[in-house]
Amino acid sequence: MQRQRGEPERLQKVLSRAGLASRREAEEWIRTGRLTVNGQAASLGVRVSPDDEVRLDGRVIHQRAPQSGGRAYLYHRSPGESLDAPPAEAPDTVPLLARLPKRGGRRFVVVSPMPRIDGGLEIVCGDGELAARLQRSVRRLESELSVRVRGELMEQQVAGVLGGVLDSGDRLAVLGCEAAGGEGANRWYAVRARGASGKDVRQLFERQGVIVSRVLRTRLGPLMLDRALGRGHFRELTGGEIESLVSAEASEPPARPRPSSGQSKASVRRGSRGAPGAPARRRGTRN
Repeated sequence: MQRQRGEPERLQKVLSRAGLASRREAEEWIRTGRLTVNGQAASLGVRVSPDDEVRLDGRVIHQRAPQSGGRAYLYHRSPGESLDAPPAEAPDTVPLLARLPKRGGRRFVVVSPMPRIDGGLEIVCGDGELAARLQRSVRRLESELSVRVRGELMEQQVAGVLGGVLDSGDRLAVLGCEAAGGEGANRWYAVRARGASGKDVRQLFERQGVIVSRVLRTRLGPLMLDRALGRGHFRELTGGEIESLVSAEASEPPARPRPSSGQSKASVRRGSRGAPGAPARRRGTRN
């Protein structure tokens, strides 16, 4: 149901949508007296309308209308790259969060980020409310990751990956693990999993006694990491792309498929094609 313009909303939600803070951070600001509403100290649970004057540390906060929507960006991150600080060896480099359009938000959130040691597809959002919805959605989305390991996996190691058991005892829904070529002693494997983080996938391989050198996310739900988008470049997501991601929020998490005894053989196809998500050579104009 569409919220009517002017209907009061919780202050935390308003600040989150404005891209200023998460709801938890906003609650802490309220407790510490940093927020006022119409000149009075804000209290937890207070609701505000567009006509109310909200101030943070004395500065007026301009509320963003619910129907205005938020912006999100797809970024091709290099392994080891920080999104908010330049590398020590290149201090003049401008990090991603400083390069994103100011109209996109005042505080950017990385949705389900890959570990810094890894890379690939990242989603960055300047709207706190939208970021929270996307974060919930990715737990239900199927993703694809390229994993580079030392040596070729044995059949029982592949079966262990497909089993999806993590250190915590939780079970990751792994839908496939395919050999994807490699050079020298390194081998690439393309993994499909639902609700998987880069940390989970790396841990899953390391539990099989495998040395993992790189994990790259190449797909997240309907979004693919196009090789035309070189490392260090970003593009804005369309409204349709955002909607397709958010729509997963309301869906029920599907039941995890049970691998059959022969699935490990069927799920691993040997081939000489390059690994999806392997370092792209094309370079375009940096955004």
